[in-house]
Amino acid sequence: MQRHLISAADLTRDDAVLILDTAEEMARVADRPIKKLPTLRGRTIVNLFFEDSTRTRISFEAAEKRLSADVINFSAKGSSVSKGESLKDTAQTLEAMGVDAVVIRHSASGAPYRLANSGWIDAAVINAGDGTHQHPTQALLDAFTMRRRLVGKDAGLGQDLAGRRVTIVGDVLHSRVARSNVDLLHTLGAEVTLVAPPTLLPVGIETWPCEVAYDLDSTLPKSDAVMMLRVQRERMNAAFFPTEREYSRRYGLDGHRMAKMPEHAIVMHPGPMVRGMEITAEVADSDRCTVVEQVANGVSIRMAVLYLLLGGNEPAVTHARTTEEK
Repeated sequence: MQRHLISAADLTRDDAVLILDTAEEMARVADRPIKKLPTLRGRTIVNLFFEDSTRTRISFEAAEKRLSADVINFSAKGSSVSKGESLKDTAQTLEAMGVDAVVIRHSASGAPYRLANSGWIDAAVINAGDGTHQHPTQALLDAFTMRRRLVGKDAGLGQDLAGRRVTIVGDVLHSRVARSNVDLLHTLGAEVTLVAPPTLLPVGIETWPCEVAYDLDSTLPKSDAVMMLRVQRERMNAAFFPTEREYSRRYGLDGHRMAKMPEHAIVMHPGPMVRGMEITAEVADSDRCTVVEQVANGVSIRMAVLYLLLGGNEPAVTHARTTEEK
């Protein structure tokens, strides 16, 4: 494992499978009466969030506390950032406090890379989402969910997603989740198809390691997993489609469309969902929808990432048992 986790594209197949396998061990910890490991005792981790977040922030905090780390939560609102403090000054303040890792979410693409490579701070940097660029732990938890559902918990150990067909539908232009998933799923051997209106596809998408389609109905029958993306209105500065009703009619997933998918296929969503827009309540509440499962798997994945970046390379649960015996 490298020292930082900035982009899903930085991970090799072996790196990704190691994280997925470690997360499988971490998931077993969640089934214990006491959901704690002493692995990161004495380490300090800062959650540096310059953008609003619910699932990611709580998930990282839960992962850190389950590994016994000391956690500091930073929110840009109510901090010196609102007075004009720069990222550099914030980073140097954290460095003076002796933090071991920084989990950063920022509205500016490239901010985590800058933090990791600037020399401002001597700590591991984990990207929790930067602008429309990358969200690597989301891609990892999505791959983990797919492997568990499509291959099996135990059968999946050491395995990738070779030959699996994944369809990602919606606002690809503004989605860091789509970019991260395309990178990671390609590394893991999956075949990815992006489905969106032409106005919601980025320039240069022909260079991405995936297929592009404009008709959702034709791709559903051959998909093992269908991932619906939210239309990110907060990042839009123009009209990208005529009406919400038309978007939903052409690119929304309802019960009729879900029936076209293979029986084993799953429906995914990174959240938050806009019910009635990209996904109907019927689909969101069905057994094939893995949204709640993805949240639970997110804690296991983030525990695995933190362990591998800060803890060591031996199996996590074995390490925990040895520490407890001492």
